[in-house]
Amino acid sequence: MKKWFAVIGDPIAHSKSPNMHNAWFNEMDIDAAYIPIHIKSEQLEKAVFSLKTLGASGWNVTIPHKQTIIPFLDELDELAEKMGAVNTVVRQQDGKLKGYNTDGSGFVHSLEEAVGKEHKQRAVLIIGAGGAARGIAFALQQYGYTNITIANRTISKGIEIVNELGEGQAISLKDAEQQLDHFGIIIQSTSAGLANSEFSLPLSLEKLQEGAIVADIVYNPLMTPFLLEAQKKNAKIVNGLGMFVHQGAIAFNYWLGQYPNTNLMIKRLTEELQK
Repeated sequence: MKKWFAVIGDPIAHSKSPNMHNAWFNEMDIDAAYIPIHIKSEQLEKAVFSLKTLGASGWNVTIPHKQTIIPFLDELDELAEKMGAVNTVVRQQDGKLKGYNTDGSGFVHSLEEAVGKEHKQRAVLIIGAGGAARGIAFALQQYGYTNITIANRTISKGIEIVNELGEGQAISLKDAEQQLDHFGIIIQSTSAGLANSEFSLPLSLEKLQEGAIVADIVYNPLMTPFLLEAQKKNAKIVNGLGMFVHQGAIAFNYWLGQYPNTNLMIKRLTEELQK
C-alpha cells in the first residue's frame, strides 16, 4: 500500500518541503507521496483526526501549528517536550501519534557539516528568543555545546530559555553588540533578512572577531544582509538552507528509517534559489 505524508500550515503554498520529499522518494525508489495541506487554526483538531483516519504515515507541522498541535498527539519525544513545539508527527505501528522537533537538530547537523564538530568549546551567541532560538539552544546543548548566550530585544524571553536550559546567560542586543568579539559562533535566528522583511540586521557586526562562525536560519535569500556583512569581516558563513534540508531529512528518517542524500538536495535547492 502506498504511503503518504504531508505538511500542514497556514499559509502553506510557499513550502519547498513537498518538492524535497517527493524528490527523495523518487531517488530512493520509495512508493510514497508528500502533499501540502492548508489548515487554519480553527480546523486543526479536525485535521489531525482526518489525517489519522485517512492513513497518513506522518506529517510535518509549520507555522502557526507547532505548539497548538501538541494536545492532539498521544506522545512527545523528549526534545519536543522540552521545546514545547512539534514540527514532525510520526504515526507509530500501534496507530498512536508521536511528535518530534527536528528544527534544532537540523541546524546542528548543518552547522557541523559546514564547519566540523571541533567547535563545541567556543562561546555561542543566539540572536533572538523565539521558537527557532529555543529549538537551536536545546539541540546545541544536547550535542555538547555548553557556553550559550541568548541575546534578545526583550531580555525576559531570553531568560526563560536560559532557565529551561539550566545554564547560559541572557543579554540585550546592545550588550551583544558590545561583547560580540567574545563569541566564536553567532547564530541569527530571527526573521530579519527574509526577502520580504523590513529589518535586515538585528545588530551591528562591528566587533565581530575574525574567523568567527556566523550562521543565519533564513535561506531565502541564501545570502542575507547579515551574512554578507559577516563575510566582509572574514567570518565563516553558514546559510539557512542546510538547516531546512537536514530538518526534513531527520523527519524522513523518523518516518521511513532511511536518511536521504542531503548534499545533493542542498546543491539542487541552492541552484534553484540562485535563479
